[in-house]
Amino acid sequence: MSKTFDQWVGLDVKNSLELLESTSEGLSVSQAKERLQKYGPNEFIKHDIGWWDVLRRQFTSPFTLILVVVTMVSFALGQMIDGLMVLLFLVINVSLSFFQEYRSERSIKLLKKFITTKTHVMRGGKEELVEGRSIVPGDIILIEAGDIVPADVRLIEVTNCTIDESSLTGESISVEKSVEPINTHEIFKAQCIAFSGTHVLVGRALGVVFATGLYTEIGSIAQLTDQAKRVSGFETSITAYSQVILRVIFFTLLIVIGLNIAIKRESIDLFSLLFFCIALAISVIPEGLPVVTTLALSQGALMLAKLKVVVKRLSAIEDLGSIEVLCTDKTGTLTENVLSVADVFTLRNDKRELIMIAAVGSSFLGRQKKEPNNSFNIALWKQLSDADKKMARSITFELVLPFDPMRRRSTVVIVRKDHHEIVVRGVPELLIKASNASSAEKKNALAWASDQGKKGMRVLAVTKKVSKTTVKEIKGEMDIEGGELVGVIAFEDPLKSSAVVALRRAKELGVQVKILTGDSAEVSTHVAQKVGLIQSSDEVITGEAFENLSPLEQHEAVVSHHVFARISPEQKHAIIHILQDHQSVGFLGEGINDAPALKTAQVGIVVHGASDIATQAADVVLLDNDLGVIVDGIQKGREVFANTVKYIQATLSSNFGNFFAVAVASLLSSNLPMLPLQILLLNLLSDLPMISIATDTVDPDELHAPKKYQVHEVVALASILGIVSSFFDFTFFAIFSHQNPANLQTYWFIGSVLTELAFIYSIRVQKFFLTSVRPSVLLIGLSVVAAITSIVVPFTAFGQRVFEFIHPTAQSMGIVMFIVVLYFVVTEAAKLAYYSFAKKIEVKVHV
Repeated sequence: MSKTFDQWVGLDVKNSLELLESTSEGLSVSQAKERLQKYGPNEFIKHDIGWWDVLRRQFTSPFTLILVVVTMVSFALGQMIDGLMVLLFLVINVSLSFFQEYRSERSIKLLKKFITTKTHVMRGGKEELVEGRSIVPGDIILIEAGDIVPADVRLIEVTNCTIDESSLTGESISVEKSVEPINTHEIFKAQCIAFSGTHVLVGRALGVVFATGLYTEIGSIAQLTDQAKRVSGFETSITAYSQVILRVIFFTLLIVIGLNIAIKRESIDLFSLLFFCIALAISVIPEGLPVVTTLALSQGALMLAKLKVVVKRLSAIEDLGSIEVLCTDKTGTLTENVLSVADVFTLRNDKRELIMIAAVGSSFLGRQKKEPNNSFNIALWKQLSDADKKMARSITFELVLPFDPMRRRSTVVIVRKDHHEIVVRGVPELLIKASNASSAEKKNALAWASDQGKKGMRVLAVTKKVSKTTVKEIKGEMDIEGGELVGVIAFEDPLKSSAVVALRRAKELGVQVKILTGDSAEVSTHVAQKVGLIQSSDEVITGEAFENLSPLEQHEAVVSHHVFARISPEQKHAIIHILQDHQSVGFLGEGINDAPALKTAQVGIVVHGASDIATQAADVVLLDNDLGVIVDGIQKGREVFANTVKYIQATLSSNFGNFFAVAVASLLSSNLPMLPLQILLLNLLSDLPMISIATDTVDPDELHAPKKYQVHEVVALASILGIVSSFFDFTFFAIFSHQNPANLQTYWFIGSVLTELAFIYSIRVQKFFLTSVRPSVLLIGLSVVAAITSIVVPFTAFGQRVFEFIHPTAQSMGIVMFIVVLYFVVTEAAKLAYYSFAKKIEVKVHV
């Protein structure tokens, strides 16, 4: 492990294996366990976030630090009761935030178990699939197209293997690998080394691991330890919102302090004024926003996990909700991807020979696997007799190139007595045209394939040819030229029973689905019509036709067409890029060449078991390849967004209305309109149910279209409702200010808590509250607790001694309740009027 790559690059295969005390059959299970204990797991050091990390994080927020300072100052000045109460508020708030964030961190850690990377390793002469973190020096690993290299490896066997090393070197030119030693100190010249973090473009290779974890090149320079995080538009908006709020609070309080000092001069208690202003700032700071956002996202992530959807970053849930266009393949999402041989076309009418040769062309045989590994191979394998299977397993393979979307075919080379035989399976249009069949035979074969496609069948052509110079021909892309056309096979792939329902739900959510597939136009048209996605073939365009369009025509085609057939990975990327000019796009992919499109889309989605490079590029992993679960994810994303915006609107409206009213009232009264501890208690009681908004049910009407965080819309509504809130706060002040200060403080406190609680039930929906969906049980429960506490505390000796409340009278409480009810009625009317006006404006804009 201590040797660097430039020392391994000069060693031949034999010496490399000897030095690592390994063989071509790999390590034994016991050897692997011993070395794992010695060298540690194959990963960069990432400390698990413990409870102490989450607790420490609570003391980095301005809100918490302010409370700490106030507590220390209170104790220093001998204000023991004030200090103890502020300390109590600090403990309660920190505990609430800690509990929610720690639970969220545990949830994220649990979800990560679903998406561990696995690697093919030789253990005791047998190929096994193991977690990448358990790889050790001396392990013999197999890498092929689509894999991310899990460790630094000295290659011992290479089959047309080309690797993209840009993640390590920054060089965009891929490197063709070999097993020959070379004397070099430069990474990009180390052709016999495969480096950790790079990914295989084509071919396959065997190699012996010589460095893992931090001992790898990429680990030692820590180039992957801090992956660039994709920041969602929602996260950016929330950050901007928080900064604006803090600036407004800071400058407002400076003005309040300055005016109080100027107006009251000698009579002012500077400590009480500063304590009051600090408490006032705390009451309006949306300190619950991170908790609400994290709780909503983590709950959404856990619920999606139950639906077999795993998110790699929490903010991707909100991005899921913003999807307007979902681009997906049809195979596995709209169809079952469980194939069966439906029909065959042969020139010699020998079905058995065709099926046998097609099965021999399976990559799993060349890799000496026990069972077939994809739907085509499974269907073919089922057609063989036991004798044919035994014969197929006895064949010696010299070269195996799995299906490549760029080449549109797979290739194997098998060893015969005096020659090699190249067997190719792939797209009929490509293989039939390149074969040595006559013009009439080619015409008949193509017509047959087209007819099968129109019936919804997936079609595979098979060719073979004798070769004396195998490797040269394959490298020269000559494997299909002049081959004998063995035949064409049609496979039936039934529609998923859930596909039609999923598409209907997507439409209800305002999501447009577009199919991007490598299948033929005929097959794609048949499936799309069956599920009701399109009405005619005019809505289908092929990759070739798309490529021949001008840039302007391509933009028009992307909008007007819903199915794109026989498209290349580059064309997928281009289509998504064009769509993103005006819409938020989600892309579902799984192949090697889907990575660019996955990175380009706002939300990259892959199926569990997709290629390593595709999984790394994605934000969301589906454990079940079903369009329905993606639609579930989109709906959940919108619910998370709706609940987070509810919190922002509620705090911005009610808190700011109360904040400005109390601040102005402090200038109009010789005494403080509300004591600092009363303000802190008000903040605690109103925030308790506010946090539970993350669990609230969302009205279905708010999920019909993707929503985006619009600052001006939130501020417009908050300004209107904030004015209403301030008006009623001044009403409390006007009614009770002529009484002694304790009366004003007590009744304003009770009224403020109750109006803020009532406000939650108005702002949580856009329609009339009685016709909306029922609030969550947690929201109702915490609201009741907060309301009862706000009313009961002033009646207690504790509340009167510590918070300086007075014993409320029945008459005054009746006035408070009347104002609270009137406030709710006016707030509802203002809210309904605003949304009615906003909808009219929206309609005019669209018209």
